[in-house]
Amino acid sequence: MHVLIVKTSSMGDVLHTLPALTDAMQAIPGIRFDWVVEENFAQIPAWHPAVDKVLPVAIRRWRKHWFGSQQREERVQFKRELQSRQYDVVLDAQGLIKSAALVTRLAKGEKHGQDSRSAREPFASWWYDKRHEINKQQHAVERTRELFAKSLGYEKPSTQGDYAIAGHFRSTLPDSAQPYLVFLHATTRDNKHWPESHWRELIELVQPTGLRVKLPWGAEHEHQRAQRLAEGFDHVEVLPKLTLEQVAQQLAGARAVVSVDTGLSHLTAALDRPNITLFGPTDPGLIGGYGKNQHELKAQDNNLASVSAQQVFSQLETLIGSSEDCGQFHRG
Repeated sequence: MHVLIVKTSSMGDVLHTLPALTDAMQAIPGIRFDWVVEENFAQIPAWHPAVDKVLPVAIRRWRKHWFGSQQREERVQFKRELQSRQYDVVLDAQGLIKSAALVTRLAKGEKHGQDSRSAREPFASWWYDKRHEINKQQHAVERTRELFAKSLGYEKPSTQGDYAIAGHFRSTLPDSAQPYLVFLHATTRDNKHWPESHWRELIELVQPTGLRVKLPWGAEHEHQRAQRLAEGFDHVEVLPKLTLEQVAQQLAGARAVVSVDTGLSHLTAALDRPNITLFGPTDPGLIGGYGKNQHELKAQDNNLASVSAQQVFSQLETLIGSSEDCGQFHRG
């Protein structure tokens, strides 16, 4: 069986789809997947062992200049590639009008998706041949696992989902003579940021443990924040600008991660690394960290500044100390 997945974005949503592929791979011997995904996240599907081909799409970029000659040519090429294969099933896991109208309807194969009561945008269901009711009162990972099970005809497993990508990075872990933590300090919304003063206090609390701290970044303003956080601390390393795969390699080798609510926090969960995610105004209930050793600290007043560095450090000590494969804090 060959299946086309339509799940274009965001990073967290793409990652949350991976356990469903693992379910299907275990339930249906020989099943293979192609995957339509936004170009910025095109590296992620290729990490899963059941994926054959990744078809990058650029809907976000195309919308800025929809009628430009380059954009038109790119859409023609994408359509040609999309329609070059007849699929047994086309599975729209996005549930949005843009994905259904611009991608799913063009693909060749029986089209499956959520029904109008389940989809994020009900009208998206118009483009599906088979529509499935999916329980909304469950984590996003479980919703997608249920959709795959109903679309492909197997029983959804009752066990926790397996992203199945950690093994991709085991042979390429970064060389590090000293154990390290990764602090994911960058996010898109201002009210999801933890104050820089809190990060610096946490960095200072970590210093006596013997663990280094690595700070990744993407945009230049995040680079400047990382430099401010690291200023005056010998045990902190501001990483160079990295690709998504290189960031994943750094996360895969970390003893533990502390993160704000961001896509890279979901990547940490997918890599089975111990992680503490800090939540302010957002509710982690149905979209929080899913996986092994995932923990959250939620601000009771929805103001992330009310979560103290000492609270985070105390939980970090417990997390590291209770993780058999992570060793202990090395005090010295």
